[in-house]
Amino acid sequence: MIDYIKGQIIELTPTELILENQGIGYSILISLQTYEALQQQTQTVAYIHHYIREDEELYYGFATRDERELFRLLIGVSGIGVASARMMLSSLTSDEIRQAILAEDVNKIKSVKGIGLKSAQRLVLELKDKIVKGAGCDSGTIFKVDSSAVADEATTALVMLGFSKANITKVLPGILRDHPKAKVEEIIKAALKRL
Repeated sequence: MIDYIKGQIIELTPTELILENQGIGYSILISLQTYEALQQQTQTVAYIHHYIREDEELYYGFATRDERELFRLLIGVSGIGVASARMMLSSLTSDEIRQAILAEDVNKIKSVKGIGLKSAQRLVLELKDKIVKGAGCDSGTIFKVDSSAVADEATTALVMLGFSKANITKVLPGILRDHPKAKVEEIIKAALKRL
């Protein structure tokens, strides 16, 4: 199983990345989100989802582990294939997809080309609880939040204010990613705006 490929960007289009590693050029299908993240780079790490079927073998690449985890969560839903999941990640950011599912915003999900009403409803039904529990996120981000004393203190304070731990653990990784050196009170203020 290939986790990632690190190398030089030979060619980059909105849908494909050619990445050279040890003299081998890998053709990797990407989302628009990944394309935008890689535009100013000449070297990169592409996190890989290896897709194998009887008649084809493809690499799907992502600029972050977080995007790859969400992609894998999306293709786990009946009726959502790799093409639909890539289209979703090209049309909406990872956070927008998670927020739409959590808010049961079927219209926003339906706005993605190729996703109809039934598929949008199925996405909400099958993924809402999983996303609340932290699925579809980079596990490294979740573990950093759990091991941080500042994050633990902020979580305790927010629970005492009446927020559920599931909702708190959903917003804290993003806050800590944006403000890694934030103090407890800054984390709480930022969380209150998002909860």
